[in-house]
Amino acid sequence: MKKQTMKTFNYTCSAIFFIAIFFIANPSAIAQFNPGKLLEKAQGSVPLPSKGGTKLTNDEIIQGLKSALEVGAKNSASRTSAVDGFFKNPGIKIPFPPEADKVRGTVVKLGMQSQVDKFVLTLNRAAEEAAKEAAPIFLSAIKGMSIGDGLNILKGEDNAATTYLKGRTSSELTGKFQPVVQKAIEKVEVTKYWNPIITTYNKAPFVKQMNPDLEAYVTEKAIEGLFVLIAEEELKIRKDPMARVSDILRKVFGG
Repeated sequence: MKKQTMKTFNYTCSAIFFIAIFFIANPSAIAQFNPGKLLEKAQGSVPLPSKGGTKLTNDEIIQGLKSALEVGAKNSASRTSAVDGFFKNPGIKIPFPPEADKVRGTVVKLGMQSQVDKFVLTLNRAAEEAAKEAAPIFLSAIKGMSIGDGLNILKGEDNAATTYLKGRTSSELTGKFQPVVQKAIEKVEVTKYWNPIITTYNKAPFVKQMNPDLEAYVTEKAIEGLFVLIAEEELKIRKDPMARVSDILRKVFGG
């Protein structure tokens, strides 16, 4: 029997043994038997190997993965909320709204390149301002990670934790983040630079009137940029020992 097969066999036997003991000690529980939950308990009692061969419990796996996501969320929020955090990062810089590209082309021809540039700057300033509020939103979302989620993430791709967080929180984040973006847009006066552009465009002959939803656009791009940086932080933790800033991160991701 191969080594890996023997490990799997021993693991399964341990789980079955746990279930058998449980019912011997609790005969009345048979009527309420839930195999999924009981197996999860059994798995929690069997140490699992980490990347570095150290035995880990499920609690340690979850603690380590939550810690990794918390580090990533805090670092990405810190990086994006700094001046030029969006504007001078080509990977996440927010461009002129693509659906309004005709607007940009038309007003640039009318001599408004400077106004267009200032408008793009304020879009990114709004995202940077909004990012100051991002970390608590992410940290709240991280709390609900289950044992099953943790096991899948540990065995997954290098961005598995980020993908999990994005899949579980995008809708909620959008709802919570949009009012933050709205305040940021007001603070950095995005519309002060947008209104002359769209007014000039809409006065041009033979054009279709436009006025894209800037709040929705900045919200989408700000969240997208944050996840890009969280993925970068996750990759660092998985690959770079120096990025593992706590004992639990070193234990779970040590290799």
